[in-house]
Amino acid sequence: MPTVLERERALDDMFAALANPTRRAMIIRLADGEATVSELAAPFEMSMPAISKHLSVLERAGLIRRERDAQFRRCRLEPEALAVASSWVDTQRRTWETSFDRLERRLAETSVDTTAPTIPTPEGPTP
Repeated sequence: MPTVLERERALDDMFAALANPTRRAMIIRLADGEATVSELAAPFEMSMPAISKHLSVLERAGLIRRERDAQFRRCRLEPEALAVASSWVDTQRRTWETSFDRLERRLAETSVDTTAPTIPTPEGPTP
């Protein structure tokens, strides 16, 4: 079982990989099914070494797997890795929703009726 530090590093690698729009586009394409490196490279105006670097980042992050099939290099999405990121995001969302709900209740408890205007007088404000 991975340590907390190992899980945090894996999550960091995953979000760093997903921070790049080219890599996100590759992930979206692979969600439709496996593809060769050439198929993944087709929509991008960049060199094959640059494409390979992007794929290496995705592979190191555990988001894809590359396999050799005769003369082709096929890439496949690793959905379990995305499930880890999704689970982390869901946990954060629940935490923040709970915090905002508490804040909203607290603000409602301490809110002042602002519907009646106050008129300052020498004795103090008058509603």
